Amino acid sequence: MSLTSYTAPLTAAQAQTLREVLERQGFDFEPKQYALYSARKGKLNVTVYEKGPKVLVQGKETEDFITFTLEPEILGEAKLGYEEVNDPEMFAPHFGIDESGKGDFFGPLVIAGVYTDGSVARKLMEAGVMDSKRISSAAKIRKLAEIIRNTPGCQSEVVAIGPEKYNEMHASFGNLNRLLAWGHARVIELLLAKRPDCPRALSDQFARPEVLQRALKQKGLSIQLDQRTKGESDIAVAAASILARERFVTWMDKTSEACGVTLPLGASAAVIAAGKALVAACGAEALGKVAKLHFRTTGAVLGLSMASDDESAEDGTESA
Repeated sequence: MSLTSYTAPLTAAQAQTLREVLERQGFDFEPKQYALYSARKGKLNVTVYEKGPKVLVQGKETEDFITFTLEPEILGEAKLGYEEVNDPEMFAPHFGIDESGKGDFFGPLVIAGVYTDGSVARKLMEAGVMDSKRISSAAKIRKLAEIIRNTPGCQSEVVAIGPEKYNEMHASFGNLNRLLAWGHARVIELLLAKRPDCPRALSDQFARPEVLQRALKQKGLSIQLDQRTKGESDIAVAAASILARERFVTWMDKTSEACGVTLPLGASAAVIAAGKALVAACGAEALGKVAKLHFRTTGAVLGLSMASDDESAEDGTESA
């Protein structure tokens, strides 16, 4: 199967050079939200996003474009086909762990984990698996999630903490990162039951390393644990991010339909408006069934003053 999707970080200078190359090659440019520019030629799409910046190449001619244009003219190094040389750990057996819903007022906190080895990693890469934050289409998230679940040799687990349980647990832990660490440790525990021979787990770093280490120790789990920023560059973590996102958006869709109010993502003005509409229709007590009450957004919805999303920052908690 040929590569049909590829992403890479760029410098601002590389982004400008790539634009000039695309113009020279006769690409047609079109506006796209959150993008510096997006260009199309035949069945090939090249988009450079503002955040990063980073380039996303999609289409049947992706592999040729990377090999003959992007790497030699822009990146200055050959990576495609050398992934196992450049990042051998990604192809060694390990668990990848990631979460979804942490920064969303509405909806659950979902933590997912995926086991990969060399064979599984190659199959997922060929299928176009990438960090879920780079995928704007819920339909594509669901399609990739199905591919991940059906890939031979791939094992996965998903732990979803609904808002009511989340609010109870957050009050008990008193800190978002301790709750996240519990969820990560639980997913690793479930994966180890399936693959007790797995030597290593990798997660995106959300707090000081010892926070998750403590959570694993409390469960009596012994496994090498690595944490790093931008962990989703690892294919197992990227696959976990997709499974977590799928469960999150499915919950949001079903709950929006059930309560008669569309529940937006994030914690924006639209979220506050939706919260007020829900409270007006169903009462203030309904909020705790669909939302994370420690968010400052709760105060905006109910007309109350709330100091912060997470009072304790001792574990490096970021405001949701």
